[in-house]
Amino acid sequence: MNADLLLINGCIYTMDPQRPRATALAVVGEYVRAVGEDDLRALAGPETEVVDLEGRTVLPGLTDSHIHLSWFALSLQQVDLTGTASREEMLARVAARVAVTPMGEWILGRGWNQEEWPDRRFPTAADLDPVAPSHPVLLVAKSGHALVANTRAMERAGITPATPDPPGGQIVRDESGRPTGLFLEEAMRLVQDAVPQPDGAALAQILPPALEHLSRLGLTAVHNMGDLAVLEACQRLREDGAPLPLRVVFYLPLEALEHARALRIRSGLGDGFLRVGGIKVFSDGALGPRTAAMLEPYLGEPENQGILTLEPEELQAVVRQVAESGLALAVHAIGDRANRLVLDAFAALPSEYRTRLRHRIEHVQLLHPDDLGRLASLGVVASMQPIHAVQDAPMADRYWGPARCATAYAWRSLLDAGTVLAFGSDCPVESPNPFLGIHAAVTRSRPDGYGGPEGWVPSQRITVEEAVRAYTWGGAYAAQLESRLGTLTPGKWADLIVLDQDIFAADPSRIPQTRVLGTMAGGRWVYREI
Repeated sequence: MNADLLLINGCIYTMDPQRPRATALAVVGEYVRAVGEDDLRALAGPETEVVDLEGRTVLPGLTDSHIHLSWFALSLQQVDLTGTASREEMLARVAARVAVTPMGEWILGRGWNQEEWPDRRFPTAADLDPVAPSHPVLLVAKSGHALVANTRAMERAGITPATPDPPGGQIVRDESGRPTGLFLEEAMRLVQDAVPQPDGAALAQILPPALEHLSRLGLTAVHNMGDLAVLEACQRLREDGAPLPLRVVFYLPLEALEHARALRIRSGLGDGFLRVGGIKVFSDGALGPRTAAMLEPYLGEPENQGILTLEPEELQAVVRQVAESGLALAVHAIGDRANRLVLDAFAALPSEYRTRLRHRIEHVQLLHPDDLGRLASLGVVASMQPIHAVQDAPMADRYWGPARCATAYAWRSLLDAGTVLAFGSDCPVESPNPFLGIHAAVTRSRPDGYGGPEGWVPSQRITVEEAVRAYTWGGAYAAQLESRLGTLTPGKWADLIVLDQDIFAADPSRIPQTRVLGTMAGGRWVYREI
């Protein structure tokens, strides 16, 4: 059989240990037919498209194993507060949006980080009210675990001094007991529920540009976390007849569990482009608002050990219930206490529920040294976002301290223990550009030089090959798709990308500048410059 597509004269990194390098690759339909050298030219027929790569680099398509598609699509329309260097700059961006928004409509934004401001004080309603007296304003922090709302927004949400803190959340109050406008963890929903949410039909209208953006970055698959509207939106896009440019594995929110159980939905339901991965569960907060659950208090805050969104007994019950339903778990855990409790919950599962399903911990940002080997021994995937390490390094040192940070974002230690890594971005918390993540994993360095010339905690750096493997085979393995994805191997789906430089040979400092020249998903070019 002749090939439909033949790539020749390339520098092809297959990530397949049986044949790690090649110069040519043949595609038939949506599958890789053959990987080899110049002899594959024999597969060319009169209808074969032959692409001379002229020495360019080819990798398997990359997977972002932790992304929020609806947030990302919406963030392209909201006030972008990423990188604001002060509270005043944040307020100026809000004021600019207020000036062009009809009175009474919501002003939404995300991306502020008080740790990047001179005084590091959290924003409040008192800051927002003067610039938006007639618009309800809701601004989500970069971490996604805190928000600030103005007085008009709190009125819309019915928030008063008598409103109680919800389980797993906190309404921050002033000395008189009045809400300041800052909401942490589960308390965020008290305000967010007052904002009209786009349904699947509305989201389907704004999702395509976001998907195209991801394809241009070299992503051919994403694992979407905890959003049912995206599931509907992707189905609607498929119904319209246009194939999706990338594969989406859905981790459903915990509140959907009973519906999934009633419908007998199990991990793996779906096809090559839309697939159920499992259930997303939260166990704690985040580093930015100091709500990640800690074994010891935050430095300088002797009373603060973070927030558990599920108590240990409740967490164990949820983990057991989800696993017994045939659904894999993706459990958010950032602090060392949260990670230990999640590992305890997995350890309490009967072995059949651990071996049959690919359970994972999302973020794994801080582990106690005693817990470094437990993910591997329990078969739990570490779903991590390398860019968090370099972005969070100053905060981690400030609030966790250098001693604890020796096992923060501990990729080297986890790999050495035999853990499977699956890398992602947590977009829109961070950029979805996977080459920023690869650079962070390899160098642990920041543009400002924080951490020194060898990077922050350089003992946890990994190689380019290990980082790429976490973005390819690791992501496929986490979704139980490693027999179909993750390497360029005959018989697997033809998901691949063409790069403008060889990131294995380039100076690591140049990896962030990598450009994608072509992206193929299922044998079909979804983006192409060559």
